[in-house]
Amino acid sequence: MTTALMVRTRARHLVSIRDLTDDDLYTIVARGARYATGEMGSPLAGRVVGTYFLKTSTRTRTAFTSAALRLGASVIAYGPLDLQTNTGESTEDTGRVLASMLDILVARTAGDPAEMRAWAAQDRMAVVNAMSAAEHPTQALTDLTTLVQRFGRIERLRLMYVGEANNTATALALALTRFPGVELELRTPPGYGLPADVVETALRQARRNGGAMVERHDMADVPAGLDAIYTTRWQTTGTSKPDPNWREIFAPFQVREGLWRRSPRAVFMHDLPAHRGEEVTAEVLDGPASIAFQQAENKMYSAMAVLHWAQEER
Repeated sequence: MTTALMVRTRARHLVSIRDLTDDDLYTIVARGARYATGEMGSPLAGRVVGTYFLKTSTRTRTAFTSAALRLGASVIAYGPLDLQTNTGESTEDTGRVLASMLDILVARTAGDPAEMRAWAAQDRMAVVNAMSAAEHPTQALTDLTTLVQRFGRIERLRLMYVGEANNTATALALALTRFPGVELELRTPPGYGLPADVVETALRQARRNGGAMVERHDMADVPAGLDAIYTTRWQTTGTSKPDPNWREIFAPFQVREGLWRRSPRAVFMHDLPAHRGEEVTAEVLDGPASIAFQQAENKMYSAMAVLHWAQEER
């Protein structure tokens, strides 16, 4: 009796949007949109996906677990106290062991991405960043999938992001500026803007692709003719503000219905969870322009696309 051995493909890692080529980015987004139409299959049959979440998660953890199962994979879930790193084992040793048994590791640390980079120092097990303090790449891929679903394209769209330039904003800036003709405007509170290296990269990409990116620290002269207005919660998971008066600084950046006066056809996007009355009013979040909950559902379809890409032969 013979047993067929599975041939393991060379794994791909997604720790940052910067890890993706333009073709990778376009492929994942297009595939996520196709999965959202009901296209299925079992490209991960026989694979094992580990999910390791050190911080709370409703959408991302459920999305990747459901995505893996729908694509035919088995799932092993790890919580904050489950790995031997809690008893002193090194990150490198833990990663080496996991890579010998898992095909993909989806991890949320909300801390320094160096830990994920250490796990990704091999090509047997794909490592997917489900959120770190610096960047939330899979959220940006979800957002782009949602834009394709809504507008049929990302090229030449005009978007405004309002609020703290957190890990979601970083990933959005790095992803959106890779598409031709996109205009991205960020309105961030003073002292809470994008990191300098992200601004540099995003501006370079926007210029290369015939688009534009602008960051301002006020809410005056909001542009007209926007396609989408986006915000995130003011207190990102696992973070706190050093300034005790931060709410006063953030107050002018609340997303209200008035922002639609000059962009009546714009959709409203939010990565959730949302705090009505803080970063956005209930009238906007629950209003006719909001596609926030469609965006949340698309996390699963985008996760399917990421997992498929991570194990795809190349």
